[in-house]
Formats: sequence, C-alpha cells, structure tokens
Amino acid sequence: MDIRNLVYVLEVAKQKNMTKAAEVLNTTQPNLSKIIKSIEAELGVTLFDRSGKTFKLTDVGASAVGQFRAIVESVNDLHARLHDFSTLENGSLLIGLPPVISSVFFPRVVAPFKKKYPKIEIRIVEQGAQKVEQLVRIGELDLGVVVAPVEDEQLGTVRFIEQKLFAVLNREHPCADNASVSLASLRDDPFILFPQGFSVRKHVVLASSRLGFDPPIAFESAQWDLLAEMVASNMGVSFLPEAICAKVVNPEVRVLPLTDPVIPWNLRLIWNKERYLSYAIKEFVRTVEASSQPQY
Repeated sequence: MDIRNLVYVLEVAKQKNMTKAAEVLNTTQPNLSKIIKSIEAELGVTLFDRSGKTFKLTDVGASAVGQFRAIVESVNDLHARLHDFSTLENGSLLIGLPPVISSVFFPRVVAPFKKKYPKIEIRIVEQGAQKVEQLVRIGELDLGVVVAPVEDEQLGTVRFIEQKLFAVLNREHPCADNASVSLASLRDDPFILFPQGFSVRKHVVLASSRLGFDPPIAFESAQWDLLAEMVASNMGVSFLPEAICAKVVNPEVRVLPLTDPVIPWNLRLIWNKERYLSYAIKEFVRTVEASSQPQY
C-alpha cells in the first residue's frame, strides 16, 4: 500500500467531497476515485458511504482513517528526523581524548565544531591513548585522538597536529640555561612521567632504552600541570608536548627543546573504517582535516 494513497484517503475524508479533494491533491476526480476503490478492494472493506451528496466515512472507514493518519504522521516524522541527521541538525559524537591532548584538541576543534553545529551532542571520554585506540577499534567510541604512529589497518586516520616533546626542567637544573637539552644528559635525573598507557611516556621510555638506559621514574600523574608543578618543586625532570609547554607559566620551570633524539608528538584523529560512519562523524573528520597544520 503506497503511503501517498493513504494521503489521498485522508484528504477525501477531510473534504467529504471527491472533486474538492482532487483539486487539493492536484489530480483528477476519476484517478482519485480509482485509488480509493483500489484501497477498499485491497483491505476488503468500504471506507466511504457514497449514498448521499457528500462522502461520509463508514464505521470501519473512521477506524481505518485513524490508523492511516498515524502511519502518515510516523512516516513524515521519520523523514524529518533523517533530514535532521543528514543536515547535521541532530546527532551525537563520543570522542576519546588523552587528558594531555584534550587541552589542545578541545579549543581548536571541538569548540568551533560545537558552535557551528550546536544541536550535535558531543561527549568526551578521557583515557590514555592506547586505551582510546582500543575503544575506537571495538566501537565503544566514535572517534579518538592518539599520538602517531597508528599501525592498525582497521583504523582510519587524519592528521591533526605535528609537534615534538620538550624537556621540562627546574630553573636550578645544570642544563636549565642551555638552548636545548639531549635526552642522554638527563639519564641520571628522576623522571616525572605520565602513567602507563600514555603515549608520551611510551615514547620517552622507548627513546631512553635506545640510548642504553632505563629512566628512573620517580613520580607519575595523568595531569600535565601537576607534572610541571613537581618539576617546579625540584623533584625531577619531565617531558611535555610543545603545545602544552606554552601553558606552563611557573617561573621555577624552564622548557627546552629536546634533542638527540627529537621525539615527535604527532596527533592523529582515528575512527574504525569497518563501522558505519554517521553524518556527524564524517563532518567532524572533515573539520579536523581543514584545521590540520604541521607545526614543523
């Protein structure tokens, strides 16, 4: 049964006149009469009493029209909802961000996106990068932001930002007045790092291992500002992304480019290529692509 034919029945019931209904529906009276008879034949009932000058609903017709109206309204509501999603008037996004990344990613991407599409609900889940990658892979997150490289072929990626790690030293540190500092020269200092599961920690530990030493990890915290305050208290040295270092304002702290080796901090937006991508996800990916700028 064509939904359009139900609309015809509703209009005849409203006008109580075949000719007037045909004019409203921009069709001919014979065609409209044929459609009504076809629906009656399909249902095996008489919808209209044609014995008088006007078309009146029979008892069964009145009952059927109530159902027809509900069906038409439901279909119209479905089209409206789908239109809202396709035009980004509705939708939701669940995005995973490591805490160190959120302070960079949120103001550069999430806030402008939310301003452009205020009706899209955005929820942020803070986890370490390795956990974010896992949750995106199994479909518990729509999107995530992690540190490159991303080696899982199941995941799509787009570049967001490319920077490097800096060393964070107390101003009394022997290297504090240098233009830069090598990782090897800090091998005897206590390291203050992010916990297990954070990519910054992973890359620092891996780089240290390649230089032939295991870094002495004295303290851990998932909060970059607490790491900086520990350094300010002369409890050790730390390593933070370039964008985060710009937020460190404690006068007891010095931030120096880390050399030998340079440790990249390249952020990637990731999603599961094997899962359905909503209009909101696709538009968010396009937004990140448009905002992506290499930093060096």
